[in-house]
Amino acid sequence: MSLAMRDIPLGTAYAIWTGLGAAGAVLIGIFFFRESAGWKRMLFLCCIIAGAVGLKAIE
Repeated sequence: MSLAMRDIPLGTAYAIWTGLGAAGAVLIGIFFFRESAGWKRMLFLCCIIAGAVGLKAIE
C-alpha cells in the first residue's frame, strides 16, 4: 500500500485496498469454502470492483 500511495492520495489508496481485500475474501469463500455464488453476491462483488477501478480512473 505504501508503494501505491506514492502515486495516488491516501483516501483513494485505502478505499482501493479495502475494496479489493473484501472482494478477495469473497472469492476465497466461494472457491475454497464452497459458499454460494448467487447472482446477488456476484452483482455486488462487481460493484466493489467497479468502485475500486473507478476511483483509480478518476485519480
